[in-house]
Amino acid sequence: MRKEVKPKSMKTRLFLLVLWWIQTSFPLLAQEVPKSQEVIRDTNTLRHFLKTGKFYGHARSYWSATLNQNRLTDYYAWAVGGGIGYQTLKLAKRFQLGVSGFFIFNLASSDLARPDPATSMVNRYEIGLFDIERPNYHRDLGRLEEFYLKAHFGKKSILTLGRQVPESPFINPQDGRMSPTLTEGAVLDVNEWPHLKLRSQYLWRISPRSTMRWLEIDESMGMYPVGVGLDGRPSQYKGQTESDFIAIFGATYKKSKWEIQLWDTYVDNVLNTFFVKAEWRSLAKGGTNWMTGAQLTIQNITGNGGNPNALLAYAQPGSAVVTSGRIGQESERFDWYLNATHIWSQQRYLMPREWGKEPFYTFMPRERNDGFGNLTAATVNTRFKPQKDIELTLSGGYFHLPDVKNFRQNKYGMPGYSQINLGLTYQFDQYLKGLSAFLLVVRKDKIGSVYDDSRYIFNKVNMVHANLILNYRF
Repeated sequence: MRKEVKPKSMKTRLFLLVLWWIQTSFPLLAQEVPKSQEVIRDTNTLRHFLKTGKFYGHARSYWSATLNQNRLTDYYAWAVGGGIGYQTLKLAKRFQLGVSGFFIFNLASSDLARPDPATSMVNRYEIGLFDIERPNYHRDLGRLEEFYLKAHFGKKSILTLGRQVPESPFINPQDGRMSPTLTEGAVLDVNEWPHLKLRSQYLWRISPRSTMRWLEIDESMGMYPVGVGLDGRPSQYKGQTESDFIAIFGATYKKSKWEIQLWDTYVDNVLNTFFVKAEWRSLAKGGTNWMTGAQLTIQNITGNGGNPNALLAYAQPGSAVVTSGRIGQESERFDWYLNATHIWSQQRYLMPREWGKEPFYTFMPRERNDGFGNLTAATVNTRFKPQKDIELTLSGGYFHLPDVKNFRQNKYGMPGYSQINLGLTYQFDQYLKGLSAFLLVVRKDKIGSVYDDSRYIFNKVNMVHANLILNYRF
Protein backbone atom coordinates (compact mmCIF):
# COMPACT_ATOMS: atom_id res chain seq x y z
CA MET A 1 0.00 0.00 0.00
CA ARG A 2 1.30 3.48 -0.84
CA LYS A 3 1.64 5.73 2.15
CA GLU A 4 -0.50 8.86 2.19
CA VAL A 5 1.48 11.85 0.96
CA LYS A 6 1.02 14.73 3.40
CA PRO A 7 1.59 18.40 2.60
CA LYS A 8 4.99 19.67 3.62
CA SER A 9 4.15 23.38 3.81
CA MET A 10 5.06 23.58 7.51
CA LYS A 11 8.42 21.87 6.90
CA THR A 12 9.09 24.25 4.02
CA ARG A 13 8.37 27.33 6.12
CA LEU A 14 10.44 26.01 9.02
CA PHE A 15 13.39 25.26 6.73
CA LEU A 16 13.34 28.73 5.16
CA LEU A 17 12.89 30.34 8.58
CA VAL A 18 16.04 28.62 9.88
CA LEU A 19 18.06 29.77 6.88
CA TRP A 20 16.71 33.32 7.29
CA TRP A 21 17.62 33.30 10.98
CA ILE A 22 21.19 32.22 10.25
CA GLN A 23 21.59 34.93 7.64
CA THR A 24 20.07 37.79 9.65
CA SER A 25 21.28 37.04 13.18
CA PHE A 26 24.73 38.53 12.70
CA PRO A 27 24.33 42.27 13.46
CA LEU A 28 28.03 42.94 12.96
CA LEU A 29 27.57 42.47 9.22
CA ALA A 30 26.11 45.96 8.98
CA GLN A 31 28.63 47.68 11.29
CA GLU A 32 31.90 49.33 10.42
CA VAL A 33 34.40 47.57 12.67
CA PRO A 34 38.16 48.08 12.37
CA LYS A 35 39.78 44.99 10.90
CA SER A 36 42.03 44.51 13.91
CA GLN A 37 39.03 44.42 16.27
CA GLU A 38 37.06 42.17 13.93
CA VAL A 39 39.80 39.56 13.97
CA ILE A 40 39.91 39.62 17.75
CA ARG A 41 36.14 39.34 18.12
CA ASP A 42 35.10 36.96 15.37
CA THR A 43 37.74 34.74 13.84
CA ASN A 44 37.54 32.14 16.59
CA THR A 45 33.75 32.07 16.91
CA LEU A 46 31.09 29.89 15.33
CA ARG A 47 29.29 33.05 14.27
CA HIS A 48 32.26 34.23 12.23
CA PHE A 49 32.62 30.81 10.64
CA LEU A 50 28.94 30.70 9.62
CA LYS A 51 28.74 34.24 8.28
CA THR A 52 31.76 33.69 6.03
CA GLY A 53 29.96 30.84 4.27
CA LYS A 54 28.12 31.25 0.98
CA PHE A 55 24.40 31.85 0.60
CA TYR A 56 22.84 31.36 -2.83
CA GLY A 57 19.33 31.46 -4.19
CA HIS A 58 17.18 30.64 -7.19
CA ALA A 59 13.73 31.89 -8.22
CA ARG A 60 11.82 30.52 -11.21
CA SER A 61 8.62 31.29 -13.09
CA TYR A 62 7.47 28.60 -15.52
CA TRP A 63 4.54 28.91 -17.91
CA SER A 64 3.66 25.85 -19.99
CA ALA A 65 0.94 25.03 -22.51
CA THR A 66 0.14 22.06 -24.76
CA LEU A 67 -2.20 22.26 -27.75
CA ASN A 68 -3.39 18.87 -28.94
CA GLN A 69 -5.16 18.23 -32.23
CA ASN A 70 -8.89 18.73 -32.79
CA ARG A 71 -11.08 17.51 -29.94
CA LEU A 72 -8.28 16.28 -27.69
CA THR A 73 -7.79 18.21 -24.46
CA ASP A 74 -5.43 21.20 -24.28
CA TYR A 75 -3.59 22.14 -21.09
CA TYR A 76 -1.83 25.07 -19.44
CA ALA A 77 -0.08 25.76 -16.14
CA TRP A 78 1.84 28.56 -14.46
CA ALA A 79 4.19 27.73 -11.59
CA VAL A 80 6.45 29.96 -9.53
CA GLY A 81 8.98 28.91 -6.94
CA GLY A 82 12.09 29.83 -5.06
CA GLY A 83 14.81 28.35 -2.97
CA ILE A 84 17.84 29.19 -0.92
CA GLY A 85 20.99 27.30 -0.08
CA TYR A 86 24.02 27.65 2.16
CA GLN A 87 27.52 26.17 2.04
CA THR A 88 30.14 26.68 4.72
CA LEU A 89 33.76 27.51 4.11
CA LYS A 90 36.22 24.67 4.64
CA LEU A 91 36.51 23.51 8.23
CA ALA A 92 40.01 22.36 9.17
CA LYS A 93 40.87 23.06 5.52
CA ARG A 94 39.03 19.90 4.47
CA PHE A 95 35.32 19.74 5.35
CA GLN A 96 32.25 21.60 4.11
CA LEU A 97 28.55 21.36 4.92
CA GLY A 98 25.79 22.32 2.50
CA VAL A 99 22.00 22.53 2.57
CA SER A 100 19.33 23.85 0.21
CA GLY A 101 15.58 23.71 -0.29
CA PHE A 102 13.01 24.77 -2.86
CA PHE A 103 9.28 25.47 -2.80
CA ILE A 104 6.71 25.67 -5.61
CA PHE A 105 3.31 27.34 -6.00
CA ASN A 106 0.63 26.55 -8.58
CA LEU A 107 -0.62 30.02 -9.57
CA ALA A 108 -2.96 28.77 -12.28
CA SER A 109 -3.53 25.60 -14.27
CA SER A 110 -5.98 23.35 -16.03
CA ASP A 111 -7.43 20.42 -14.11
CA LEU A 112 -4.30 18.27 -14.42
CA ALA A 113 -5.89 15.21 -12.83
CA ARG A 114 -8.88 15.09 -15.20
CA PRO A 115 -8.46 12.49 -17.97
CA ASP A 116 -9.04 13.41 -21.58
CA PRO A 117 -12.58 12.21 -22.43
CA ALA A 118 -11.61 10.69 -25.78
CA THR A 119 -8.60 8.67 -24.59
CA SER A 120 -9.00 8.39 -20.77
CA MET A 121 -5.35 9.52 -20.57
CA VAL A 122 -4.07 12.31 -18.31
CA ASN A 123 -1.80 15.28 -18.83
CA ARG A 124 1.86 14.61 -19.66
CA TYR A 125 3.87 17.85 -19.53
CA GLU A 126 2.24 20.48 -17.27
CA ILE A 127 1.74 18.03 -14.42
CA GLY A 128 5.53 17.87 -14.14
CA LEU A 129 5.70 21.45 -12.88
CA PHE A 130 4.23 20.37 -9.57
CA ASP A 131 3.94 17.06 -7.69
CA ILE A 132 2.85 14.22 -9.97
CA GLU A 133 1.40 12.46 -6.92
CA ARG A 134 -0.85 15.48 -6.16
CA PRO A 135 -1.50 17.12 -9.54
CA ASN A 136 -4.11 19.63 -8.35
CA TYR A 137 -2.48 20.63 -5.07
CA HIS A 138 -2.37 24.46 -5.13
CA ARG A 139 -0.62 25.17 -1.83
CA ASP A 140 3.15 25.40 -1.45
CA LEU A 141 5.11 22.28 -2.35
CA GLY A 142 8.46 22.03 -0.58
CA ARG A 143 11.45 19.73 -0.67
CA LEU A 144 14.78 19.61 1.12
CA GLU A 145 17.02 19.25 -1.93
CA GLU A 146 20.66 19.23 -0.83
CA PHE A 147 22.07 18.18 2.53
CA TYR A 148 25.65 17.01 2.31
CA LEU A 149 29.12 16.82 3.80
CA LYS A 150 32.13 17.33 1.54
CA ALA A 151 35.61 16.10 2.41
CA HIS A 152 38.46 17.56 0.34
CA PHE A 153 41.71 15.63 -0.03
CA GLY A 154 44.72 15.38 -2.31
CA LYS A 155 45.06 18.09 -4.94
CA LYS A 156 41.43 18.59 -5.98
CA SER A 157 39.64 15.40 -4.97
CA ILE A 158 36.32 15.43 -3.09
CA LEU A 159 34.15 12.89 -1.27
CA THR A 160 30.51 14.02 -0.97
CA LEU A 161 28.08 12.25 1.38
CA GLY A 162 24.35 12.94 1.48
CA ARG A 163 21.73 14.53 -0.75
CA GLN A 164 23.14 16.17 -3.87
CA VAL A 165 22.70 16.99 -7.55
CA PRO A 166 23.58 13.94 -9.72
CA GLU A 167 26.07 14.10 -12.59
CA SER A 168 26.31 11.13 -14.95
CA PRO A 169 25.09 10.29 -18.48
CA PHE A 170 21.92 8.48 -17.39
CA ILE A 171 21.23 9.84 -13.89
CA ASN A 172 21.15 13.64 -13.96
CA PRO A 173 18.99 16.62 -12.92
CA GLN A 174 17.01 16.70 -16.22
CA ASP A 175 16.19 20.25 -15.13
CA GLY A 176 13.36 20.95 -17.57
CA ARG A 177 10.62 21.50 -14.99
CA MET A 178 10.46 23.29 -11.62
CA SER A 179 12.34 20.76 -9.50
CA PRO A 180 15.22 18.54 -10.71
CA THR A 181 16.09 14.93 -10.00
CA LEU A 182 18.28 14.57 -6.89
CA THR A 183 20.13 11.64 -5.36
CA GLU A 184 21.29 10.51 -1.93
CA GLY A 185 24.54 8.61 -1.66
CA ALA A 186 28.32 8.74 -1.61
CA VAL A 187 30.16 10.32 -4.55
CA LEU A 188 33.94 10.27 -4.94
CA ASP A 189 35.60 12.64 -7.42
CA VAL A 190 39.31 11.98 -7.96
CA ASN A 191 41.11 14.87 -9.70
CA GLU A 192 44.79 14.16 -9.12
CA TRP A 193 46.05 14.16 -12.70
CA PRO A 194 46.07 16.92 -15.34
CA HIS A 195 44.17 15.00 -18.03
CA LEU A 196 42.22 12.30 -16.17
CA LYS A 197 39.21 12.54 -13.84
CA LEU A 198 37.54 9.63 -12.06
CA ARG A 199 34.09 9.54 -10.47
CA SER A 200 32.52 6.76 -8.39
CA GLN A 201 28.98 6.86 -7.04
CA TYR A 202 27.00 4.65 -4.70
CA LEU A 203 23.36 5.77 -4.54
CA TRP A 204 20.67 4.46 -2.23
CA ARG A 205 17.82 6.97 -2.58
CA ILE A 206 16.39 9.21 -5.32
CA SER A 207 13.95 12.10 -5.41
CA PRO A 208 12.76 12.12 -9.04
CA ARG A 209 11.98 15.30 -10.92
CA SER A 210 8.42 16.53 -10.31
CA THR A 211 8.09 14.74 -6.97
CA MET A 212 8.44 15.93 -3.38
CA ARG A 213 9.46 12.65 -1.73
CA TRP A 214 12.75 10.81 -1.30
CA LEU A 215 12.36 7.19 -2.42
CA GLU A 216 14.24 3.92 -2.30
CA ILE A 217 15.81 2.96 -5.64
CA ASP A 218 13.19 0.34 -6.50
CA GLU A 219 10.33 2.51 -5.22
CA SER A 220 11.29 5.28 -7.65
CA MET A 221 10.83 3.00 -10.68
CA GLY A 222 7.26 3.43 -11.88
CA MET A 223 6.55 6.93 -10.58
CA TYR A 224 6.16 8.01 -14.23
CA PRO A 225 3.87 6.24 -16.75
CA VAL A 226 4.97 2.61 -17.11
CA GLY A 227 3.92 1.86 -20.70
CA VAL A 228 3.11 -1.69 -21.75
CA GLY A 229 4.82 -5.04 -21.31
CA LEU A 230 5.94 -7.34 -24.09
CA ASP A 231 2.41 -8.77 -24.28
CA GLY A 232 0.81 -5.35 -24.84
CA ARG A 233 -0.84 -5.17 -21.42
CA PRO A 234 0.04 -2.39 -18.94
CA SER A 235 3.44 -2.98 -17.33
CA GLN A 236 3.22 -4.26 -13.77
CA TYR A 237 6.68 -3.49 -12.41
CA LYS A 238 5.57 -0.49 -10.32
CA GLY A 239 5.83 -1.49 -6.67
CA GLN A 240 7.10 -4.95 -7.66
CA THR A 241 10.73 -4.19 -8.53
CA GLU A 242 13.50 -5.23 -6.14
CA SER A 243 16.68 -3.13 -6.26
CA ASP A 244 18.71 -1.75 -3.36
CA PHE A 245 21.32 0.51 -4.93
CA ILE A 246 22.92 2.02 -8.01
CA ALA A 247 26.69 1.93 -8.51
CA ILE A 248 28.29 4.19 -11.12
CA PHE A 249 31.88 4.51 -12.27
CA GLY A 250 33.09 7.12 -14.74
CA ALA A 251 36.43 8.13 -16.23
CA THR A 252 37.07 11.21 -18.37
CA TYR A 253 40.32 11.71 -20.30
CA LYS A 254 40.85 15.06 -21.98
CA LYS A 255 44.01 16.11 -23.78
CA SER A 256 44.73 18.26 -26.80
CA LYS A 257 42.02 17.62 -29.40
CA TRP A 258 40.49 14.55 -27.73
CA GLU A 259 37.98 13.86 -24.97
CA ILE A 260 37.07 10.27 -24.06
CA GLN A 261 34.51 9.22 -21.45
CA LEU A 262 33.81 5.74 -20.07
CA TRP A 263 30.83 5.12 -17.78
CA ASP A 264 29.27 2.02 -16.23
CA THR A 265 25.88 2.25 -14.50
CA TYR A 266 24.94 -0.81 -12.45
CA VAL A 267 21.35 -0.97 -11.17
CA ASP A 268 21.21 -3.74 -8.59
CA ASN A 269 19.19 -6.76 -9.78
CA VAL A 270 17.90 -4.86 -12.85
CA LEU A 271 20.31 -3.51 -15.49
CA ASN A 272 23.93 -2.78 -16.29
CA THR A 273 24.61 -0.06 -18.86
CA PHE A 274 28.08 0.57 -20.32
CA PHE A 275 28.59 3.87 -22.16
CA VAL A 276 31.62 5.21 -24.03
CA LYS A 277 31.95 8.53 -25.83
CA ALA A 278 34.87 9.87 -27.87
CA GLU A 279 35.01 13.41 -29.29
CA TRP A 280 37.62 15.16 -31.42
CA ARG A 281 37.91 18.91 -32.04
CA SER A 282 40.21 20.56 -34.54
CA LEU A 283 42.29 23.62 -33.81
CA ALA A 284 40.29 26.79 -34.37
CA LYS A 285 40.89 28.68 -37.59
CA GLY A 286 39.32 32.08 -37.91
CA GLY A 287 37.43 31.42 -34.66
CA THR A 288 35.82 28.21 -36.00
CA ASN A 289 36.63 24.56 -35.32
CA TRP A 290 35.34 21.21 -36.57
CA MET A 291 34.20 18.47 -34.21
CA THR A 292 33.09 14.87 -34.48
CA GLY A 293 31.90 12.41 -31.87
CA ALA A 294 30.78 8.81 -31.45
CA GLN A 295 28.94 6.97 -28.67
CA LEU A 296 28.40 3.30 -27.89
CA THR A 297 25.94 2.00 -25.29
CA ILE A 298 25.69 -1.69 -24.33
CA GLN A 299 22.97 -2.75 -21.91
CA ASN A 300 22.39 -6.12 -20.22
CA ILE A 301 20.01 -7.44 -17.61
CA THR A 302 21.37 -8.14 -14.11
CA GLY A 303 19.84 -10.54 -11.63
CA ASN A 304 16.25 -11.24 -12.58
CA GLY A 305 15.49 -7.83 -14.06
CA GLY A 306 13.81 -6.68 -10.86
CA ASN A 307 11.49 -9.58 -10.10
CA PRO A 308 11.65 -13.39 -10.50
CA ASN A 309 8.22 -13.23 -12.14
CA ALA A 310 8.87 -12.02 -15.70
CA LEU A 311 5.47 -10.29 -15.82
CA LEU A 312 6.46 -8.13 -12.84
CA ALA A 313 10.08 -7.46 -13.82
CA TYR A 314 11.29 -4.11 -15.14
CA ALA A 315 13.71 -5.66 -17.67
CA GLN A 316 13.50 -8.90 -19.65
CA PRO A 317 16.45 -11.18 -20.53
CA GLY A 318 18.57 -9.96 -23.42
CA SER A 319 20.72 -6.99 -24.34
CA ALA A 320 20.43 -3.69 -26.18
CA VAL A 321 23.05 -1.85 -28.24
CA VAL A 322 22.83 1.86 -29.09
CA THR A 323 25.19 3.83 -31.34
CA SER A 324 25.14 7.58 -31.82
CA GLY A 325 27.31 9.94 -33.87
CA ARG A 326 27.80 13.64 -34.50
CA ILE A 327 29.69 15.99 -36.82
CA GLY A 328 29.61 19.77 -36.80
CA GLN A 329 31.28 23.15 -36.58
CA GLU A 330 31.59 25.41 -33.55
CA SER A 331 32.34 29.09 -33.10
CA GLU A 332 31.58 31.82 -30.60
CA ARG A 333 28.51 33.03 -32.52
CA PHE A 334 27.28 30.02 -34.51
CA ASP A 335 27.27 26.21 -34.10
CA TRP A 336 25.73 23.48 -36.22
CA TYR A 337 25.61 19.69 -35.75
CA LEU A 338 24.36 16.69 -37.73
CA ASN A 339 23.43 13.77 -35.46
CA ALA A 340 22.30 10.16 -35.87
CA THR A 341 21.32 7.39 -33.43
CA HIS A 342 20.34 3.76 -33.92
CA ILE A 343 19.14 1.13 -31.46
CA TRP A 344 20.31 -2.09 -33.08
CA SER A 345 18.78 -4.78 -30.93
CA GLN A 346 15.40 -6.44 -31.06
CA GLN A 347 15.16 -5.77 -27.33
CA ARG A 348 14.14 -2.46 -25.83
CA TYR A 349 16.73 0.03 -24.63
CA LEU A 350 15.56 0.83 -21.09
CA MET A 351 16.34 3.45 -18.47
CA PRO A 352 13.85 4.77 -15.90
CA ARG A 353 12.68 8.20 -17.06
CA GLU A 354 12.43 9.22 -13.42
CA TRP A 355 16.23 9.32 -13.15
CA GLY A 356 17.44 11.56 -15.97
CA LYS A 357 17.56 12.37 -19.65
CA GLU A 358 19.48 10.25 -22.14
CA PRO A 359 22.96 11.29 -23.39
CA PHE A 360 22.49 10.45 -27.08
CA TYR A 361 23.39 13.12 -29.64
CA THR A 362 19.88 13.05 -31.12
CA PHE A 363 18.19 13.90 -27.81
CA MET A 364 15.66 16.72 -28.19
CA PRO A 365 13.93 18.33 -25.18
CA ARG A 366 10.36 17.14 -24.52
CA GLU A 367 10.80 13.63 -25.89
CA ARG A 368 12.74 10.45 -25.05
CA ASN A 369 13.98 7.31 -26.80
CA ASP A 370 13.77 5.02 -23.77
CA GLY A 371 11.58 1.95 -24.26
CA PHE A 372 12.32 1.34 -27.95
CA GLY A 373 14.17 -1.25 -30.00
CA ASN A 374 15.19 -0.93 -33.64
CA LEU A 375 14.99 2.87 -33.59
CA THR A 376 16.64 5.22 -36.10
CA ALA A 377 16.90 8.96 -35.44
CA ALA A 378 18.49 11.85 -37.32
CA THR A 379 18.62 15.45 -36.09
CA VAL A 380 20.11 18.83 -36.95
CA ASN A 381 21.01 21.34 -34.22
CA THR A 382 21.93 24.99 -34.73
CA ARG A 383 22.83 27.78 -32.31
CA PHE A 384 23.16 31.46 -33.23
CA LYS A 385 24.33 34.18 -30.85
CA PRO A 386 23.97 37.60 -32.55
CA GLN A 387 25.05 39.41 -29.37
CA LYS A 388 26.23 38.45 -25.93
CA ASP A 389 22.80 38.58 -24.28
CA ILE A 390 20.74 36.78 -26.97
CA GLU A 391 20.92 33.16 -28.12
CA LEU A 392 18.70 31.49 -30.70
CA THR A 393 18.52 27.70 -31.17
CA LEU A 394 16.73 25.77 -33.90
CA SER A 395 16.64 21.96 -34.04
CA GLY A 396 14.82 19.46 -36.22
CA GLY A 397 14.56 15.69 -35.98
CA TYR A 398 13.21 12.61 -37.75
CA PHE A 399 12.51 9.58 -35.54
CA HIS A 400 11.66 6.26 -37.19
CA LEU A 401 10.14 3.99 -34.53
CA PRO A 402 8.70 0.48 -34.54
CA ASP A 403 4.97 0.20 -35.18
CA VAL A 404 2.84 1.24 -32.20
CA LYS A 405 1.45 -2.30 -32.03
CA ASN A 406 4.90 -3.86 -31.95
CA PHE A 407 4.81 -4.07 -28.17
CA ARG A 408 8.15 -5.85 -27.86
CA GLN A 409 9.96 -2.85 -29.36
CA ASN A 410 7.61 0.03 -28.51
CA LYS A 411 6.93 0.38 -24.79
CA TYR A 412 4.95 3.64 -24.84
CA GLY A 413 2.86 3.31 -28.01
CA MET A 414 4.72 6.19 -29.66
CA PRO A 415 4.41 6.46 -33.46
CA GLY A 416 7.29 7.57 -35.64
CA TYR A 417 7.43 11.36 -35.62
CA SER A 418 9.17 14.52 -36.71
CA GLN A 419 10.03 17.28 -34.24
CA ILE A 420 11.06 20.93 -34.48
CA ASN A 421 12.33 22.92 -31.47
CA LEU A 422 12.76 26.70 -31.49
CA GLY A 423 14.46 28.28 -28.49
CA LEU A 424 15.24 31.89 -27.58
CA THR A 425 17.33 32.88 -24.53
CA TYR A 426 17.86 36.42 -23.22
CA GLN A 427 20.34 37.23 -20.43
CA PHE A 428 19.55 40.41 -18.52
CA ASP A 429 22.35 42.67 -17.30
CA GLN A 430 23.11 45.58 -14.98
CA TYR A 431 20.36 45.94 -12.36
CA LEU A 432 18.76 42.63 -13.44
CA LYS A 433 22.00 40.69 -13.74
CA GLY A 434 21.33 37.05 -12.87
CA LEU A 435 17.91 37.05 -14.55
CA SER A 436 17.39 35.08 -17.77
CA ALA A 437 14.36 34.38 -19.95
CA PHE A 438 13.91 31.30 -22.11
CA LEU A 439 11.17 30.65 -24.68
CA LEU A 440 10.79 27.16 -26.14
CA VAL A 441 8.28 26.17 -28.82
CA VAL A 442 8.02 22.49 -29.86
CA ARG A 443 6.09 21.00 -32.77
CA LYS A 444 5.71 17.23 -33.20
CA ASP A 445 3.94 15.46 -36.08
CA LYS A 446 3.27 11.78 -36.66
CA ILE A 447 5.04 9.78 -39.35
CA GLY A 448 4.03 6.25 -38.42
CA SER A 449 0.53 4.77 -38.44
CA VAL A 450 -1.77 5.37 -35.46
CA TYR A 451 -4.67 3.14 -36.64
CA ASP A 452 -7.22 5.95 -36.05
CA ASP A 453 -6.61 5.56 -32.32
CA SER A 454 -6.26 8.86 -30.45
CA ARG A 455 -4.31 7.17 -27.65
CA TYR A 456 -1.32 7.09 -30.00
CA ILE A 457 -1.69 10.83 -30.68
CA PHE A 458 -2.68 12.52 -27.42
CA ASN A 459 0.29 14.36 -25.83
CA LYS A 460 2.63 12.56 -28.26
CA VAL A 461 2.27 13.88 -31.83
CA ASN A 462 0.26 16.39 -33.92
CA MET A 463 0.75 18.87 -31.11
CA VAL A 464 2.39 22.16 -30.14
CA HIS A 465 4.07 22.59 -26.77
CA ALA A 466 5.36 25.95 -25.47
CA ASN A 467 7.29 27.08 -22.40
CA LEU A 468 8.23 30.54 -21.12
CA ILE A 469 10.73 30.27 -18.27
CA LEU A 470 12.24 33.03 -16.12
CA ASN A 471 15.21 32.16 -13.90
CA TYR A 472 16.89 34.42 -11.36
CA ARG A 473 20.01 33.20 -9.60
CA PHE A 474 21.83 35.08 -6.87
